Formats: sequence, C-alpha cells, structure tokens
Amino acid sequence: MDVAALHHTLTLAWLGLAAVTFLVLQFISAPYGKHIRDGWGPTLPNHIGWAIMETPPIVVFSLSFALGSHKGPVDVAFLCAFLSHYVYRGWIYPFRLPTAGKRMPVIVCALAFTTNILISWLQSWWLFELGPAHTMVWAFDPRFLAGAALFVFGFWLNHDSDAILRRLRAPGETGYRIPHGGGFRFVSSPHYLGEIIEWTGWALATWCLPTTAFLAWTLANLVPRANETHRWYLDRFPDYPRERKRVFPGVY
Repeated sequence: MDVAALHHTLTLAWLGLAAVTFLVLQFISAPYGKHIRDGWGPTLPNHIGWAIMETPPIVVFSLSFALGSHKGPVDVAFLCAFLSHYVYRGWIYPFRLPTAGKRMPVIVCALAFTTNILISWLQSWWLFELGPAHTMVWAFDPRFLAGAALFVFGFWLNHDSDAILRRLRAPGETGYRIPHGGGFRFVSSPHYLGEIIEWTGWALATWCLPTTAFLAWTLANLVPRANETHRWYLDRFPDYPRERKRVFPGVY
C-alpha cells in the first residue's frame, strides 16, 4: 500500500473512530479538569499535561510544511491559522490556567498526545503534499472566505471565553463559580463552541476529507464534554441559569 492509499484508509478509519468515540463518551467522562477522579493511574501537573499533549500538532504541521511540495500563499495561510490555535492552546493557555495544584492522569495526556500526532499528519500531509495545490484563485473562493471568517470568529470566541473563566478565580483560589458574560449568556461551554466554529471554518476553507475528519473528531469529543459540563453546573449550583443551552445556542 502506497502512502496515498494508506493516508486515505487512515482518514476513513478516523471518521469511524470519531463515531465510536462519540458513543463511548456518552457513558464515560474523560477524567480531567472539572471531571477528574481517582482510578486512572499516575498523574502529572495539569499545565504540563496540556503543554505536552497539545504540542504535537505544532511540530507535525511545521514538519509537513517544510517537507511538502505545496508552499504557496494559501498554504502559508493554512499553516499560520492552524499554528495560531495550537501555539495558544499548547504553549500559552496552559500557563495561564489558575489551577495551582490540579493534576491530569498520565493516560489522558498520552492518548491525546498520540491521537494529535496522527490527526495532524492526516491533515497536514494532505494539504502540503498529497492533495491538490491551492493557487491564489482559492483565496477568493467563497468556501475559503466563509471558512476564514468562521475560523476567526471561533478563535475570538474561544479566547474570550477562556478569559472569562480565568477571571473567575483570584490568585491561589481553586474553587468554581458560575461564569457570566460573553458566550456564557447563551451556553455553558462557549469555549467549546468557539473551537467547533473554528474547525468548521477550517474544514470549509480547506475543503478536504482529512479536515472534515478532524471536525468530526472535534464534535465527537466536545459535544459530550459540553453535556457533562452543563450537568455539572446544574448539579453544583442551584441558581445556575436554566435558560442556557449546553453548547449550541437555542438548540442544545
């Protein structure tokens, strides 16, 4: 099996894995953040775990761009967009977390580290080598323009929601409070909604199966997580705003 055939097979398999993951997460809560619990083996500091598991996409995309044959302006835009998310998520966000003393199971970090390598390779090697070259004509295609707009909006919503959550705690505090303002007026997890919007825009702007598989993977992980977070708030805070949806305003 040549590289192109292997790549296609793995991409289809990833779509299947996303479906299985979505079903599994209806019954098992990933043990990190608000939902961490005993019984998942050794742990490591929360911010270190985040940095480790979110670094592979930065490395893989950079290497694929360096080694691939597609290096036009649109390809550079794809690279910069993807890296903008993961440099923040892997190298900035973890060290802003007001979660002193909180930890993450090593197995969660290891699984995320491994899956991030593969899904990043599937996307980047298609964009920068196996797929069709994107000429400047693509920069004016409605799919690219609409996708870019969605990506920017999702990126902003994700950052704004993270900032609201950070401001809930004073230095040294470890408890939880009800977040208000921004996207929290509508849903319990606007930071997840922001990521979903980002990667919807990404899939639209790149218009290929690997990035669609990545969007499916994102939905499979974040929608169940948003549901768990919504239930957690309702159980913990009797005065939690009942009009808020889980992750999609006015819908779910």
